[in-house]
This record gives sequence, structure tokens and C-alpha cells, in this order.
Amino acid sequence: MRKNIGKMAILAVAGTFVSGAVFAQSDLTETYVPTIWVDPDGCEHWVFDDGFEGFMTPNVTRDGLPVCQRGSLCLVENSDQLFQTGSAVISANGRASLEEFFKTQNSAEYLISGHTDSDGGDAYNMSLGQRRADAVAEIARSVGAGVTKTRSYGERVPVASNDTAEGKAQNRRVEIQCAAETYGGKL
Repeated sequence: MRKNIGKMAILAVAGTFVSGAVFAQSDLTETYVPTIWVDPDGCEHWVFDDGFEGFMTPNVTRDGLPVCQRGSLCLVENSDQLFQTGSAVISANGRASLEEFFKTQNSAEYLISGHTDSDGGDAYNMSLGQRRADAVAEIARSVGAGVTKTRSYGERVPVASNDTAEGKAQNRRVEIQCAAETYGGKL
């Protein structure tokens, strides 16, 4: 009987250690922030919550490598110069500036991205960035420029800290990527 009680006590103590180790391991999970980013070659990458990463392109080479955006960033316009706070309506001066830009560029196509600062929620900022990119694309199309795609990064791709007013102002922007040539009707 004493032997059985001793074995049960050892098992109870071992069970306590094992359950503590399992509990401690469950607290050590990594968190991944879902995001989209563009590498220097123009390839868009995405990352899911679990850290899984992939390319955002429907076109691949025979080797399975992505066919990325061709072109370069040809204009970064501070959103404060184009829009009122929280608005996607372009000012008269902003419209004139953008019309002149699109008329004088020799680009086959444009990719327009909207960015915001971190004020407001993620869904609001994604929507605002998209509406602003679409407004710029509308001006491009009105002067005969081709727009391949508009997209929003919201607050997800800052170029400066959102802790200062100056940093927030830098993050509120519209980026226009110019393509030198098209490939099969696409960038």
C-alpha cells in the first residue's frame, strides 16, 4: 500500500511539472501582423496572421517565379496638398497639379496607392486610402492616362513615425508608380 501511495505521489508531482511546462509553452506564441509590402523589384508580398508569406501576383514565369510590377515610383504627393482632412475630394489646386503631371509623363500605365497616418481605425484608413487613390486615378483617366490598378495601404506602410505631427504628415500620401512598358496589357 505504501509503495502505491509513493508511486501516486511521484506521478502527481511529475504531472504538476508537465502541466506547468505545457502551460508555459502556451504563453510563448508569436504574433504576426497581417501585412502587404512591396520589395525593391516591385513584387508585392503578403503575410497572414500565422506568418505564412506569399506573392500577390497572378502571373508567374515557367520557373514559378512571380512577374512583378515593372516601373518606378514617379510621384509621391502629400495628401495634405490634395485633400481636406478625412476627405477624398481633391482640391482645385491639387486637381490642376495632377492633371499637369499626367499630361507631361511618358508612362504607359500607372499604379496608384493611397496611404494614411494612424489616426482612425484600420478599416477607416484602408477605405480612406482607397477612395483617395481612386480619386487620383479618376483624374489620370480624365486626361487619357492609363491606370492599371489602385490600392490602399491605409496606415500599414508608414515612411515616418506616427508619434509626431510631422511624421503623420509624411505618412499621409498618394504614391504613383509609373510603368515604362506593359507586358501583355498588364504592368
